This record gives sequence, structure tokens and C-alpha cells, in this order.
Amino acid sequence: MAEFDNLVAIVVVLLGLLTVLYMVIKLKYPICNSSRKTKMNLPPGNMGWPFLGQTVEYLKPHLATTPGRFMEENCSRHGKIFRSHLFGHPTVVSADPELNKFILQNEGRLFECSYPSTIGGILGKWSMLVLVGEMHKHMRSIALNFMSNSMLRSRLLDDIEMQTLLTLKSWEKMEQPLSVQSETKKFTFNLMAKQILSFNSGEPETDDLMKEYFTFMKGVISAPINFPGTSYRRALKSRSKILEGVKKIMEERKKRVDIHYDDLLSNVMKDGRLSTEQILDLILNILFAGHETSAVALTLCLYFLLKFPLVIDSLRSEHLDIARRKQQQEPKDLRLNWDDYKRMEFTHNVINETLRLGNVVRFVHRKALRDVNFKGYDIPAGWKVLPVFAAVHLDPALYDNPLQFNPQRWQKMEPSTYFTPFGGGPRLCSGLELAKLEMAVFLHHLVLNYRWEMSEADRALAFPFVEFEKGFPITLTAIRQTN
Repeated sequence: MAEFDNLVAIVVVLLGLLTVLYMVIKLKYPICNSSRKTKMNLPPGNMGWPFLGQTVEYLKPHLATTPGRFMEENCSRHGKIFRSHLFGHPTVVSADPELNKFILQNEGRLFECSYPSTIGGILGKWSMLVLVGEMHKHMRSIALNFMSNSMLRSRLLDDIEMQTLLTLKSWEKMEQPLSVQSETKKFTFNLMAKQILSFNSGEPETDDLMKEYFTFMKGVISAPINFPGTSYRRALKSRSKILEGVKKIMEERKKRVDIHYDDLLSNVMKDGRLSTEQILDLILNILFAGHETSAVALTLCLYFLLKFPLVIDSLRSEHLDIARRKQQQEPKDLRLNWDDYKRMEFTHNVINETLRLGNVVRFVHRKALRDVNFKGYDIPAGWKVLPVFAAVHLDPALYDNPLQFNPQRWQKMEPSTYFTPFGGGPRLCSGLELAKLEMAVFLHHLVLNYRWEMSEADRALAFPFVEFEKGFPITLTAIRQTN
């Protein structure tokens, strides 16, 4: 919230100067293709202030379980497809499920990924979030292999369960209320640090990396203002420290060929097709993708469940059944296996409902590569398009009582192509299945062994990433199950 207030103050100061500059440029350099644009049937809408457009209104914090006032007002006034001026560009905003699907499925043909330059500045020019074309496909294939179903089965499942048990034991020992938001971030970070760099939780090098990474993340979700003292400037410094640390590890491994590391870093080093800079950006990108969305989704899940004890009872019943089955069939090995995971049908309904209502990934940035016509509206080449997933997931035309947490709805319906919690098309998030597995394993051990209560009222806000105002503080109590 403080970052938003600072952004608004800066906007107010600069607004007058920008308006004057806009008028000067408009008079001196008239838009050469303005006549063509007037002949096109653009979606209705309001372009807002010169240069700034309506970005401030769009990014204004709002409850994560709502589309936000900007989307609600514009959809009410103009319909589910409207135009605006966001992030420095004329933009077509879509709350239309069919247009969103059309955009995602035509990646690289009619549309391409187009995030603000500040994103590339902090995540790196080789980040999968900003790459397009063949290089994106290559980087994504590495990520997919790292988080493939075979890897989930053979390696990640055991590591997730081990990290879950360590995390819950640490929660149990806490005398004061714990911040679920902070603790789930530690949980997913430790897991990814192990898979990427062979770092073990609790070790000094892991804790140092985690500290720098969390500073880095605060900058990713802050206003991109590169002045001393800002979160963005601190994030850039932390990024440099992280990459220098990883580079040092790479140099040490090149010298110690006698030691074998079975992690992502060593695998891409052996592959030999990526430069050092590309490897560094890839490592940071996968750490970001595999950590942040999973942590937020898990936090939201615990938050929603707390309000619906009957859902927790249904979850506990499912996991008790799995635990008893294992006790009877495999008394010497009670670790979860892939078959156990596949039996968690109601758990997957809970996860789907969490992703639908919480909307960890609320929208994505795309750009029209050529003039596109959809439902009678023209999208000019070069314009940005913003498919807003949150608006679709909370659309009453698609979901009954969409603002209510109701996992049972998924017993009657299958996820459609309009359900896009982690995007879709060729750029579907490579960590989607990993996030679901983490949530399912964590819920298994949580509901079997613990109860939790909110120690202070809290709420989840979108800004645009989802964050809890107070970190979602809870108290955890161990319970004993009887067979």
C-alpha cells in the first residue's frame, strides 16, 4: 500500500509536465495513421490521461476475490471488451472468455508476449516472461523438463513431502502467531533452492540467498522507480548479488569436476548450449516462477478453508482414507506416492477453486502483431491486449455465485479452456503441475495433523500481485487422529 501511495504522489507531480509535453509533441508530430484508426471499429472505452492513461486506476489495490473497481466499472459501461491506455500504450482489455482464449491460442501468430520494459530490466533480458520466438521455446523446454511429470514422480514428490514435514514441525514450535504468507514463501523457496542449486534448508548459504531473493521480490511488485531508497533500486542490487553468487557456484563446479550435482544448474551447464548470462537469467526466472505463485496459492487456500470448516472436514476425511489405506497396504513405507496423489480428488477440487477465486495470475501482457478483428471489433497492429483472467473466473455467466468459495462446484464441472489460472497456449506456466503437487502434499499433512485459527482479521489484496495486508497470521494446534 505504501508503494502505491508513493506512486500516486509521483504521478500527481508529473501529470502537469507530461500533459504539456504531450500537447507539444502532438502539435509538432501528428499521428500519421490517425485517419486509418478512425476508420476502424475500435472497442468502446476511455483512454484516460495523456501518456499515463488509466494505469493508476487499473493498478489500484482491491480485494483479490473481486475483479476490482476498474474492471467492474468499465465492463458495466462498455462491455467485456473495451479500450484503454495502460502501461504506456493504447490497449484492448478483455474480460471476454472467448477473446482471452483466442489471444492465448494465437501466440506467435497474431499476438506475442509484450511485458513492460521494466519487467525485463529486473528479471533479465533472457527471462522466459519477456522472451519470444525460438529462444523462448528453448528456455521453456528446459523448465518443462525440470518440472515434468516424470520428475514430479521420481524426485520432487519425496522432496516436497520432506520439506512439508520440516515446515509444519517448525510451525508447531512457534509460540507466537505465524505469518502464513511469509512461511509459505520460505517453504516453496527452500524446495526450489534444493532442486536448482542443491541448497539445503536451514544452511547459511540458503538463508543468505533467501534474504536477497525476498528483497528482490519486493522490487518486482513495486513501482519501477530507480531512485536511491526505493524497493526497485534495492531489488536491482539484490539481483546482482544473487547472480554473482550463482556465477561463483558455477565457477567452483567447473573446477571440482569430481563432485556430481544432480540439480538444474549442473544440468544446464553440462548441456552447454546456454551462455553464462542466459543460465543466470534462467535460474532466477525458474526460482521466481516456481516459488512465488505456489506460495501465494497455498496461502490463499489456507485462508479460504478457514472460513469453511465443512470443507476442511471433507478434506480431512479424504486424507484419512488415504493414510489408512497406506497403513494397511504399505505399513513399512508411509510416504506418499503418485497413486496417493491421484486419489486426492476433492483436494484437487479445493485447489481449482482456490485458483479460480484467488487468481494468483490475474492478467498477462500481449501485443497484436497485425490488425485483428474479433466479434466485430478491430484490434490495431501494435496495440497491447490485456486478457484479464480474474474477470473471467469471477463471471456470474460462467460460475454460479462466483464470489463464493465452493469446491463442490468442480464435482459437477470440468475445468474448461476458459479456466486459465496460470495462463494458456504455448506460454502456459511450466510450473503449474508442480504448484498443484505442492499444495496437495502440504494439505495432506496439514489437515491430518493440525488445526489452525486466524489470530487477527486479514484480507488478500491484488496490487497487482496478491498480498495479504497483515501476512495472514494464524495459530497452529497439533491434533491426534484415532484409527
